[in-house]
Formats: sequence, structure tokens, C-alpha cells
Amino acid sequence: MIFTAEADPMQLRDDHLLVRLHAPADLERAVELFHERAEVKRLILVADEVDGFWQQFSDRFVPVLAAGGAVSDDRGRLLVIHRLGVWDLPKGKVDAGESVEAAAVREVREECGLSEVHLEEFLCDTWHTYVRKGLHHLKRTRWYRMQAPGDQVLIPQTDEDITDVRWADKDLLRKVRANTYGSLLPVFSAWEAEGPRSRT
Repeated sequence: MIFTAEADPMQLRDDHLLVRLHAPADLERAVELFHERAEVKRLILVADEVDGFWQQFSDRFVPVLAAGGAVSDDRGRLLVIHRLGVWDLPKGKVDAGESVEAAAVREVREECGLSEVHLEEFLCDTWHTYVRKGLHHLKRTRWYRMQAPGDQVLIPQTDEDITDVRWADKDLLRKVRANTYGSLLPVFSAWEAEGPRSRT
């Protein structure tokens, strides 16, 4: 779901439902339509008062804070994981008492089997929703640019349903982008905008 301050009332474009919000009831109806219509993959909500609608929207969910990494090696490749049939980036929940940065590094190490990972800078936040045990969750993931030597042995964390870990060169990265979650595309874009690109 995307909140913005520009666009028309309600429109269905391909797999995107765009809804102009004027009143709280508009938000409720938009969320209902999003859940009712299987062809809708993305909900774009347009409002003049984004903060008020965002608060109303987020109050509907159990909040979850997570952290992850867009990890480059010395050849400019991006570390990717394959989980549940989809390409993904290493990430996970922040533990109680743990800093977000420490959680990001820990999750990269655990999910990919790396021993050496260096945190560089904050990249961006992403948000996505999911249902677990009948409860609707809203997960905010804080993403960080990281660096790691590319000669380390990669070991997928199979108890987290990860079946593959790879350094993605530009050819694999095209395939990854075609079979990943839409919420990760801004992370790829942020990583590419300022980071080293694969030379292979």
C-alpha cells in the first residue's frame, strides 16, 4: 500500500487500485476492496491529510519492527536469498532490547551464514502487511547498506525456509527483480542509486 497526496478518486489500473480518501469511511472501504478483489495486488491511497489517514490505517494492525541488509561484495554483487519460492533480501524482527542496526547485521549473518558483515548506512524503510494466527500485522523494515567479502561460504538458514543464498550479478538481479515482492523494489532502487553495481 502506498500513501500519497496526489491523484484522482477511485481507479483500477492493471493490478493497482487507486483510491482518493476524503473521510475515514473511504479508507475502510478501500481496505475492504483490497481484500475482496484478488486481482488487486497494490493499493494506492491518496489523501491531503496523509498523517491522519496513516494513523487510522496503522491502528488496524499489530506493529512489527524488522531490519535487513542490502549487502554488496567487492565485485558489486548483491546478496540475495530464495525463500518460499520467491527471491528476497535477508531481514528479520528486531529482538527486545536490540538496536535496529544490530538486528540488521544479525539477520544477515543468520540467514546467509556470513561471519563478516560491515554496516555502512541507512537506505530506506519498507512496509508490508500480513496475517498470522488471525491477526493483521503491519511490518516496518529498516534497510541498511552493508558490505561483506564475497569469498565467504554462503549457508542458507533452512529453518527459516531459505533454500538458496547467492551473490547476484546483473543477470541474476534481473531475474530476482522479476520474482520478488513489490515492497522490495524500492530497496533495490536505493541500493543501485548509490552503491556499486555488479561488473559481471
